[in-house]
Amino acid sequence: MTISVLAAFWAVSFLFVITPGADWAYAISAGMRGRGVTPAVAGLLSGHLLATVIVAAGVGALVASNPMILTVLTIAGSLYLLWLGVSLLRNPATPESGQVQGSDSWTRWAWKGLCVSGLNPKVLLLFLALLPQFTDPLSTWPIPVQIIALGALHAVSCGVVYLMVGFSAQAVLQTRPSAAKNVSRLSGTVMIIIAVVLLAEQVLAASR
Repeated sequence: MTISVLAAFWAVSFLFVITPGADWAYAISAGMRGRGVTPAVAGLLSGHLLATVIVAAGVGALVASNPMILTVLTIAGSLYLLWLGVSLLRNPATPESGQVQGSDSWTRWAWKGLCVSGLNPKVLLLFLALLPQFTDPLSTWPIPVQIIALGALHAVSCGVVYLMVGFSAQAVLQTRPSAAKNVSRLSGTVMIIIAVVLLAEQVLAASR
């Protein structure tokens, strides 16, 4: 793979990374909880890497071509995002509540992050449509290895941006309890909107 191909892919990938969505909302909510940013972002990255491996293994094409599998993934991911969003609206994160952390909080944050990105069918379909376009059949690297390399580059961009988002939220909002509560509610609302849109797409598709 050439540097120009990697640069082109990074430019396209970075545009998706800097677009606020469920991942951003989750990173912000983790930032307001104090020590949850690093495990939360690690969980989000695990979900992206999982999608990369699925596409590299050729399973992604099977999932994308099977409407039932994709529907189940979409509904599961939507319901999980809906649950997280409602939880944030009912119990918005505040600096005070973020001072006490359970011993297994890192595991919980990482697991939730994995579910947020790993259960998002849009991530899988994005990778399925995007990654193969930047592979070179004439390269000495096998196609699956190229896909994994591209996915790893995408994960690095995600890691940098999500950590910045999470720690920025932590630094700015830790001293502003009222603002932290409002941003937490906004994050929850974003998750709910995304979940509702995904579910609505499935209802419209089923009615056709």
